[in-house]
Amino acid sequence: MITGGTKKRLRAIPTRKSTSSCAVIDGSFSDESLCVVFQKPRTCRSPCIGDSSATTPFFNDSSTADVILRLFVDSASPLGSSFSSDSGSVDPAVSTSDLHVYLHSDILRRAKYFSVILSDRWSGQSRPQESDGLLKLNLGVPLASGAIQSHLTVLELLYTDDFANTIDSASTALDLLPVALELLFEECVRSCVTFLEAVPWSEEEERRVLNLIPFLREEESKELLARVSPAREDSCEVMLEGLISSAIHNYQNTAFVKAFVAKILRDFSSRESAKRVLEKAFNASLQTAKECLEEYSSPDFRGGHNETEALQRSNLHEAMTRGRHLQWLLDRMIELRVADAAVIEWSEQAAFTADLQRAFRDDAWRNIVPGLPAVLLRCTYRLAKAVSAGAILAARQVRRKLVEGWLPVLVVCKDSVSPMSPYKALYLELEETFLRIISTLPMSDAQELLPKCLSFSTRNVEDCPHLVTAFNTWFRRAAQPVKPDYADNPGE
Repeated sequence: MITGGTKKRLRAIPTRKSTSSCAVIDGSFSDESLCVVFQKPRTCRSPCIGDSSATTPFFNDSSTADVILRLFVDSASPLGSSFSSDSGSVDPAVSTSDLHVYLHSDILRRAKYFSVILSDRWSGQSRPQESDGLLKLNLGVPLASGAIQSHLTVLELLYTDDFANTIDSASTALDLLPVALELLFEECVRSCVTFLEAVPWSEEEERRVLNLIPFLREEESKELLARVSPAREDSCEVMLEGLISSAIHNYQNTAFVKAFVAKILRDFSSRESAKRVLEKAFNASLQTAKECLEEYSSPDFRGGHNETEALQRSNLHEAMTRGRHLQWLLDRMIELRVADAAVIEWSEQAAFTADLQRAFRDDAWRNIVPGLPAVLLRCTYRLAKAVSAGAILAARQVRRKLVEGWLPVLVVCKDSVSPMSPYKALYLELEETFLRIISTLPMSDAQELLPKCLSFSTRNVEDCPHLVTAFNTWFRRAAQPVKPDYADNPGE
């Protein structure tokens, strides 16, 4: 700190080692101080403030200086490690020594901190001591690697105004900004902030920016805050909604976009937010698919035949598109283990499954959307598989209604396809999954549902071992003696 006790805008703050090459420290030091030797003295680009002489003063020019500034390591600084990513690393060259720099009071007054120190307010004992015609000032530097160099660079900028060439990276701006704030060097502060506003940051640089923002005025930090602060509390969910909508609607190369969005969802930090967004998209697609099948099953015959056929085609194509969306959304929900509400909703679609049965008993869909049954039953299979595997812990009534509602659709689809259908494997997997779910239900529920599965049988009994196993399991359980306590109190 500077002798005299004037308050700083920002206490001594450590910085990273500056990339500026404005000064180098000589390797030969005396016992009392470090001597600074500069590669080439720089002069002001414009007439210096308060300079009426023909010769412009140089930075660290002992022949014309009227101030000698002692930079010393101030390990007691309370903010000594607040803004440095490597605060534990101490520059060994300055850990035990001081550094003297020759300066000019007219130049120093450009920084408001020095302007106060050098003002007429200082009088008597509070005035910094003068010796050999030089005014001696002291400035504490934080105990951090590169802090001395950052202070030297900012002091030289008082002479050169060479902000454009000196501030050439976000790291440099972050090194110099704390010093500029400390010395109230407003032009340097503006230059550092303007540079930071315009360039990308690494994650570490962003952390340093966030730590410095509280020390900036509101107008200075406005653009920086806008870059790191969301405009609304639900910004993450709004962004996810947009990504999901784009993935399933807006791109021809949907496979690549869907794969990317799936990774974003997997890596997203809030599972609850992802769940809400996926459920919203799932319900919207399901509602549209239901409306399309309802219109297809009960078309408006007020128009001509061609108009009715066009309407049917449009409804089936839209239902097919929405079915693909549902399939992808369910995959994401099951993957993230947030499909609990989806399986409940899927199990309560009595009107939807009735429309599907009516539609699939008609042959019109075969020439328009032959893959529609498989798309919707694949959605059912993935939910049912997750339920049977315990990935989704569904209540007894949900499990029953899932089988009870979608089993008739499976039966209709299976009866309407040829033995060589490419979807035969899917139907077989769904049969086996339904039977596994039935095995988890009370025997009374299983007794009602198993007879509805007789269509799973084939001419060769060996081809339907899953059905044989299901019935054998039920009869084995039924053959066991009823426990008296349970028979008297079946509800307990």
